[in-house]
Amino acid sequence: MAQLRIALAQVNPTVGDLEGNRSIVVDAARQARERGAHLLALPEMVVTGYPVEDLALRNSFVSASVKSVHRLAADLVAEGLGDLPVVVGFLSRREGPGARYGQPAGAPQNAVAVLYRGEVALTSAKHHLPNYGVFDEFRNFVPGDTLPVVRVRGVDVAIAVCEDLWQEGGPVTATRAARAGLLLSLNGSPYERHKDDVRLELCRRRAREVGAALAYVNMVGGQDELVFEGDSLVVDAEGELVARAPQFTETLLVADLELPEAGRDPRAARDGDVVDGLTIVRHTVSADTVEPYEPLENVVTPRPDPLSDVGEVYRALVTGLRDYTAKNGFASVLVAISGGIDSALAATIAVDAVGADRVHGVLLPSAHSSDHSITDAEELARRQGFAARTIAIAPMVDAFEAATEKAEARLGGLAAENLQARVRGTLVMALSNEEGHLVLATGNKSEAATGYSTLYGDSVGGFAPIKDCWKTLVWELSRWRNAEASRQGETPPIPENSIGKPPSAELRPDQLDTDSLPDYTMLDAVLDAYIGTDKGEAELIFAGYDPELVRKVIRLVDRAEYKRRQSAPGTKISARNLGRDRRLPITNRWTV
Repeated sequence: MAQLRIALAQVNPTVGDLEGNRSIVVDAARQARERGAHLLALPEMVVTGYPVEDLALRNSFVSASVKSVHRLAADLVAEGLGDLPVVVGFLSRREGPGARYGQPAGAPQNAVAVLYRGEVALTSAKHHLPNYGVFDEFRNFVPGDTLPVVRVRGVDVAIAVCEDLWQEGGPVTATRAARAGLLLSLNGSPYERHKDDVRLELCRRRAREVGAALAYVNMVGGQDELVFEGDSLVVDAEGELVARAPQFTETLLVADLELPEAGRDPRAARDGDVVDGLTIVRHTVSADTVEPYEPLENVVTPRPDPLSDVGEVYRALVTGLRDYTAKNGFASVLVAISGGIDSALAATIAVDAVGADRVHGVLLPSAHSSDHSITDAEELARRQGFAARTIAIAPMVDAFEAATEKAEARLGGLAAENLQARVRGTLVMALSNEEGHLVLATGNKSEAATGYSTLYGDSVGGFAPIKDCWKTLVWELSRWRNAEASRQGETPPIPENSIGKPPSAELRPDQLDTDSLPDYTMLDAVLDAYIGTDKGEAELIFAGYDPELVRKVIRLVDRAEYKRRQSAPGTKISARNLGRDRRLPITNRWTV
C-alpha cells in the first residue's frame, strides 16, 4: 500500500471572474502545500465559476477560460507551488472536427485539467451531461470521451466530473477497469433539501463498485437561484466515511489515505484501451511512492441538527442571499416589513446574510393595516437592530382612486386591493432607485404557486429569499431561528405574534388568507404533490385528497404561470422549484 495526502478545496468561485477565481485556486494551493498535501483538487468549473449556462456558447469566453488555465499553471510556479499537482475544472472546447448535428457550435466542453510544474499536463471532459431539473448541459456542452488516470506518488488516480458519478457506466466502469486506487470527482452539485444523505450513499456505492477510495469535492456559495453547500467527503474502497467537510463553509479538507500502489494489477486496462466508450488516458506525474510518514487524524464534520434539517435549509437561504447580494455589487437590501411572518423571516435572513447595518426596513401601512401589524414590524426592527422608516400609503391610494373617479374608472373589490399593493411596490422600487438597495420580494412558494400575490405589487423585488419555501416551512424556519437564538442566550429575532397570528394580506377589513386559500397545511400537501411530483387530478384524488380541493388548487396553479414568469429569482432549496426546474406553457388548456 502507498500513502497519499489529498486536499479538497471547497471554495466559492464567481461566474465570469477568471482573475478572482485563479486567485482562489492559488490560495488553496498555498494552504494545501502548508499542510503537506500531495494532490489538490478543486470543484467543477472552478476557473470560470458554475454554471456558465450560455456563456459556454461564446467563443471569447471559452478562449479566455483556456488561456486562464495556462496562466494559472504559470501562477502556481511563480508562487513556488509548481510541484504540487492541482486538478481544476474549466471551460474548454473539443479539438478536431466540429460538433455533430444537434450539438452546440464551437464544441465547448465541461473540462478538467491537471496542472503540474507550469504545464497543463492533462485535460479531459465530462462524459455524462445532465439535461434535467436545473441543468442544460446537453445544450451547452459536447461530451468527453476519455477517462484520465494520473499517477501521483505511485497511486493511480482516475478523474470524473459530477454527473459522471451519478450515472451508471462510462467513467465508473472505466475506473474499475483501470484498477485505479482513487476515484476523484469534481463537482458543482447544487443544494437540495435531503440531498446530502443521497450524495453520501451514492459515493459509498460507487466506491464499492469501482473497488477504490473515492474523493468528492464540491463548491460552496450562491449563484443566482442555485446554492452549493460543499459537503466534500472521502470514503474508502469499502464505502466507509473517512473525512467530511462542513456545509456552507469555505474550507480545505485534508485526508491521509492508504491506497493500492499502481502497476501491481496485471488486469488493469492500459493506456489507449477503450472501456464502455471511453479511452483510458494515463499520465505519470510522480511514479515513486512517498516515504512512510505519520498520518494526520482525518476529520469527519458531523451534520448539525441530526433530527431536523430545518437549520440546514436556513443556512442555505442565508448563503444564497449573501452571495447574490455580494456578487452583484449591492451594498444594502431593502425589505418592506408588514408585521407578518413572511417579511419577518425575509428580513431575518437578510440580517444574518449581510448584517443589520446593511438592512433597511420600510413600513407601508394602509387604511386596513392593524395596530398589531405596525407594532410587530417595529418590534422586528428593534430586536434585530436594523433601520426602519414608515411611509403611510393611504394618502397615495386616495389620490389614485380620486384620479380614477374623475376618469370615470372607479376601482372596487380586487382592483382596489391590488392598488394598495402596487402603491407599495412603486414606493420600494423608488427607494431602490434613489438609494441603491436590493429590494427583497417577501413572497413564499405557496403564494407563488397559487398566484396569491399582486403582480407589480407585493411581488416586486430583485431577489426573493423565501421563494422556494412553502408557507408551512416558513413557520418552521421562523420557529427554528428563534429557538436557535434562545439556545445561544440571545433574544429571538422574530416577534412571537408574527409567528402565531393568522396570516392576512390586510387589503380589506378583517381579511384572512383562508378567505381565498385552503388551510396552508392541506394546501401545501396538495401543492407539493402536484408541483413536486407532477401528479395529475386523478392521481391526487386517488391518493386521498378532496376532489374539490384538488380541482381548485390545480386551477389556481395553472392560471398563475404568467405571474411566475415575471417573478424575481430566489434561492432553490427543494428538489423542484418554480423557476428553472418547472417550465410549463402559459397558454395551456390541459387541466387534468
